[in-house]
Amino acid sequence: MHGQMWPSPATAQASVLANDWLLFGTAGLAVAVIVWGLILFSVFRWRRKGQTEGPLPPQFDSNNPLEIAWTAIPLLIVLALFVYTYRAEADVERLAPKPDVIVDVNAYQWNWTFAYQGGPTVQGSFADPPQLVLPLGETVRIVLTSSDVDHAFWVPDFLFKRDAIPGHPTSFDLNPSKLGTYLGRCAEFCGFDHALMDFSVRVVSSSDFNRWRSAHHT
Repeated sequence: MHGQMWPSPATAQASVLANDWLLFGTAGLAVAVIVWGLILFSVFRWRRKGQTEGPLPPQFDSNNPLEIAWTAIPLLIVLALFVYTYRAEADVERLAPKPDVIVDVNAYQWNWTFAYQGGPTVQGSFADPPQLVLPLGETVRIVLTSSDVDHAFWVPDFLFKRDAIPGHPTSFDLNPSKLGTYLGRCAEFCGFDHALMDFSVRVVSSSDFNRWRSAHHT
């Protein structure tokens, strides 16, 4: 995340999730402002003045419309957030019928292999972590597997994390929307050198990607 306070999405899927975060943050702030406002109103409106006992505020033991309102309104807010999030997650999880690029990503103790279907295979080391090169604005299918224990593919700027579980390959799509190089790492404790299991993702233009793939194809 490079230290920023709010996510800076670098894929189309991340933008969907960032909007979901923004909606939840806005809703939470709005509820907090209302609650704080009512508390402060009560504190200042009915505070004791000097040492003299003042009149008691209005007393009542029931108010059906108010009780219905403060039950129904939070319920509607929660339902609206649930529906919005369900749709957002469905968009993020949706797989394109014909991705532009397919990369088989294999996690193992303690590194990564990126094998482009019809293209090169990239493998790094602790001293030189591997780099996943992706084309800007194209649909990239990641087919994620693990050779040994549970790992997790995590790119913070993509707002995305997916476990790599042995014997259970999983697929997801990424549509990079911003040029740049982004840190990736394993987010599942996987053994002694887990902390060194990093990689990077470099998003380049389509033309640069085609040149890179041709130069590295064997």
